[in-house]
Amino acid sequence: MIIRAVRPEETEALSDLAFRSKAYWGYDEAFMEACRKELTILPAHLSSCHLRAAEQDGVLLGFYRLSPREHEAELADFFVDPAAIGRQVGKKLWLHMLELARAQQIARVWIHSDPHAEGFYAKMGAVRAGDVRSTVFPDRELPLMKIDLTG
Repeated sequence: MIIRAVRPEETEALSDLAFRSKAYWGYDEAFMEACRKELTILPAHLSSCHLRAAEQDGVLLGFYRLSPREHEAELADFFVDPAAIGRQVGKKLWLHMLELARAQQIARVWIHSDPHAEGFYAKMGAVRAGDVRSTVFPDRELPLMKIDLTG
């Protein structure tokens, strides 16, 4: 498996991967359709964010999008294809993201976590810092996670 920069022609495939990954948690069709825009990877993300994909034998297994802001960043997207769950893809992407963040002198990474992913982020060393309102469903609160990279 390699982790590399995303190519412009892959944004649609990554959007589909994100949709499948979110649906893995059993959300109903109406919920998923409401999330579709939020799960769409745009070509503009390639120039404004660090967008990296895990690939093996030409197959995209997962990706992350790190959006830097001064000395902090938001992990805006972090998705693993359901077929690759349990194969250490998430862990490898996470470690790659941390390495990239440190190289960019980012002191803290913030994550607006799906409730189902909170356990993964905690296992990777992130801590819950509170709650944040969903950008899709205003009445829904999401775990706000963070990982400090200064220590």
